[in-house]
Amino acid sequence: MDRDKLRKYALDWLKSLAYAIVAATIVRLYVFETMLVPTGSMIPTINIGDRLFIEKITYTVKEPQIGDIVVFWAPFIDERALTMLRPFDKFMDLFAPSRFRGRVKYVKRLVGKEGDVLQIKLADDGKYHLYVNGKLNEKLKDIVYAPEGIFKYPELLNWFVEASRLRNNQTAYRQYLQKLAQKDVYAANLVFSVVGGMYPVPLGVPFDRTFSEIYKNVDLSKYIRVTPDGIEVEVPKGFYFFMGDNSNDSFDSRYFGFVPKDHLIGRPILRIWPLKDFGPVQGS
Repeated sequence: MDRDKLRKYALDWLKSLAYAIVAATIVRLYVFETMLVPTGSMIPTINIGDRLFIEKITYTVKEPQIGDIVVFWAPFIDERALTMLRPFDKFMDLFAPSRFRGRVKYVKRLVGKEGDVLQIKLADDGKYHLYVNGKLNEKLKDIVYAPEGIFKYPELLNWFVEASRLRNNQTAYRQYLQKLAQKDVYAANLVFSVVGGMYPVPLGVPFDRTFSEIYKNVDLSKYIRVTPDGIEVEVPKGFYFFMGDNSNDSFDSRYFGFVPKDHLIGRPILRIWPLKDFGPVQGS
């Protein structure tokens, strides 16, 4: 092959590669992507280490329904989850919208849409279940949900934010936790375990970085309310409420609050890893 033909062959090959990269990027941005599941919040439906194939078209033309399993961008920086990402995931997330850089994907079940009023109460079977607008939803009736997080402490999100603002000042942070512990030791331990920032929990969730932006037009005291029947949560306009099936080990909206609608990514439709579990995602 002479030099001119070799140059033409190389140029054609580079053009084909460029077209393939552009096509793959478009597909990644608008049609499909994958995620690695870092936690067990959706066990037994989805397990730790599962890699899911996510379809991104459906929720651009219709709204998810209660009971759907949904993938969305976490509405905060999750420092621990970021350490669990593999090189492939870090590379693919370079193509994510710039405002979600440094975020991780979560997969949870949608349990509340805007306007829905949620309560976790004892049902006739003697277990705690989620009531949506006073009723047991057919798709959620077999899931047991623990009345934790904001269903136990209606001020929890504010505690997280204040602790996040103080955590770089170790003395002030410690004093804040001690003051909270005088009221409720469990609450203080919960705040510390989530916010982190000190040994032995150096990584955590700095809520203050995103809280004011997400809730700038929302008065949380109007949506997380104490009633004679216990704490009820109303989902504000423009938000969703998600919880994991593995309620006792799920960091979900009970702890991080409402998820803006524009944080949705799509539907997990297929488990592609591990190979022995290859197949459709249950209940999706």
